[in-house]
Amino acid sequence: MAPAYQDDSQGGQSRILPAGAVKLRVVERGRGMPIVLVHGFPLDHSMWNAQIAALGERWHVIAPDLRGFGTSQVIAGTATMDAMADDLAALLDALAIDEPVVVVGLSMGGYVAFQFWRKYVERLRGLVLCDTRAAADTPEAAQARHALVERLLDEGMQVVVGAMLPKLLAPATLAGHSEAVEALRETMLANPAEGSAAALRGMAQRPDMTAELPKISLPTLVIVGQEDAISTVDEMRGIAKAIPESEFVVIPRCGHMTPMEHPLAFNEAIEQFLTRVERGGAAI
Repeated sequence: MAPAYQDDSQGGQSRILPAGAVKLRVVERGRGMPIVLVHGFPLDHSMWNAQIAALGERWHVIAPDLRGFGTSQVIAGTATMDAMADDLAALLDALAIDEPVVVVGLSMGGYVAFQFWRKYVERLRGLVLCDTRAAADTPEAAQARHALVERLLDEGMQVVVGAMLPKLLAPATLAGHSEAVEALRETMLANPAEGSAAALRGMAQRPDMTAELPKISLPTLVIVGQEDAISTVDEMRGIAKAIPESEFVVIPRCGHMTPMEHPLAFNEAIEQFLTRVERGGAAI
């Protein structure tokens, strides 16, 4: 018997499904070309609420909680980007989706998207890379992630909120105490510490994808917030230049969380791209 659906706040339906070695919470809305939204760290599918509502009017939106996040199963140890890509492939199998999909990944979700492309390119119709990086962690950055693991396991997710929240949003967004600030804080605090620790370990050992970028032959949209301090405009422009069939969009007045900080501009860019992909056209 298939797991029962529950209504989701964005007009979709939510359920927990077995996806290979893990059980994942997934929200679905709409019909048509499948679009997989892959959240960043340390968040869950709800960071895409504005996109689930808008894109679900035209396409089949699939927004999972990655392993260890939201209400998906926590797997202790190290959650590699490779394993998360395998989870997505298994989830598509569980959903009986055999047509190519468009994967949209932000930050850590972009790392997962790169590994999904590397392992399952035949299942892809297009890529959207949002506020992410192709480069691997430097030794110093990896060490900082492992240090954060120790602190969050001792002190809880409040440590991650303190470390991450100021970096995720543009200064004006933070100063304005917007809904995005509170939504991010609540989502971070609700996530299981062990799941976030596993993802931090996985991000610290992710492979460098820079040399692989010219091999991506799919229509690709690269989006970055104008004030992103984590994945800078220059770095993201470099990713776009290296991918042959790519389009580059800068969203003004945004930091790292473009889908939440300026959803209208973000949605407009992604809807135009998805329309071209659906019609079989490359990015411009």
